[in-house]
Amino acid sequence: MPTSIALIAHDNKKDDIVAFAQHHKKTLSRYHLIATGTTGDRIQSGCDLEVECFNSGPVGGDTQIAARVVLGEVAAVIFLIDPLYSQPHEPDIRALLRVCEVHDVPLATNLATAHLLIQGLSKRRIAHLIFNPVSGTGNPDQDLAVIRQLLEPQIQLNIIFTQPKVDPVDQARQAVERIRASQLEDTDTGMIIASGGDGTVSAVASTVVNTGIPLGVIARGTANAFATALGIPTNLRAACETISAGNTRVIDAARCNDVPMILLAGLGFEAGMVDKADRDLKRRLGSLAYVLAGAQQLAEQQAFDAEIEIEGKVTKVTAAAITVANVAPPTSVLAQGFGEVVPDDGLLEVTIATSQGRLQGLNALASLFTSALVKAQIKRDDIVCLRTGRLRITTDPEQDLVVDGEMVQANPVEFECIPDGLTVLAPLSSV
Repeated sequence: MPTSIALIAHDNKKDDIVAFAQHHKKTLSRYHLIATGTTGDRIQSGCDLEVECFNSGPVGGDTQIAARVVLGEVAAVIFLIDPLYSQPHEPDIRALLRVCEVHDVPLATNLATAHLLIQGLSKRRIAHLIFNPVSGTGNPDQDLAVIRQLLEPQIQLNIIFTQPKVDPVDQARQAVERIRASQLEDTDTGMIIASGGDGTVSAVASTVVNTGIPLGVIARGTANAFATALGIPTNLRAACETISAGNTRVIDAARCNDVPMILLAGLGFEAGMVDKADRDLKRRLGSLAYVLAGAQQLAEQQAFDAEIEIEGKVTKVTAAAITVANVAPPTSVLAQGFGEVVPDDGLLEVTIATSQGRLQGLNALASLFTSALVKAQIKRDDIVCLRTGRLRITTDPEQDLVVDGEMVQANPVEFECIPDGLTVLAPLSSV
């Protein structure tokens, strides 16, 4: 949805438009306001609203606003007309009215229709879309055009592009702050939409934990594990339809050494596999990159000693892989000790593979895959499964750790489940 509202008033109507703007200040503050010169100055000084001021009407301000309408930047035009007096710039006024008709932009010409128009706009949902243009292998310009086409009729989109030197967590936090400010003003609470791969989704999701702000997901990555696990469509059109429907599901979140964790963490095999499946490999091979990286890691993986502490009890194991999952699809094989990861049970699923040797490791992976297919707990002596709300893992030697697809260094590692920590826009069938 375009994010500008144009405000214009003839001389005898300027007091009216200032009073109108003051009355609807909360709704107008959500939009970028544009106005002809004198009208804009009056609104800024009388209402403490930021307004981009153009020329006055007689010297082309109406035409400048008409140009913004043509560019698709204007959501609505409020033009309080004085019908009793002809204006020196009548041709420009008629041109603006015609442009609004041609481009299907709502136009109010008196206070009664202006109040109705602004009431309609106040009921539109607001979404801050954090869009990663380098995710996946598709055309990001085409993807964004489709997203806007599908969502903007119902939702006002504030589009935020991820940047190489800017942490998407910081961008998402700014969006959260804007939504919280709207909540304090008793306006639309808004939502945040993450569009990209699992890294982008996890970064954005981590900022809305325990806020109650709904998270929409438009998956455009390689694995799209978060969306797949929750039954959120990975097709662009269907994902947008899910967001438009507005149905929410409350799931758990987690912390890993006090850092938010949405998906899962892996020590040993999982970390090595993710490390080998770099961006260039994923760009060239897609999801097959993980298969190739997994085969390479299986040949190289060395067993390690681990101490696992749960509720004060310490258990020592020799493992090849330890996976701690909050949310995981069936394709995250190393998290499937129980056959499925339940995202809303208030517990973390822990799978410990103690397999020694490549052949035994292959057999264990095959068994985990089968377990995920039939959604039944695996029964093998070399696979340990447990559910817990909190645990601490210490490894010797120290192992690489992957958390939501990001490589980190930490030893020991503490995990804690955050029950009902995340509100996600998801299909009813997944609830």
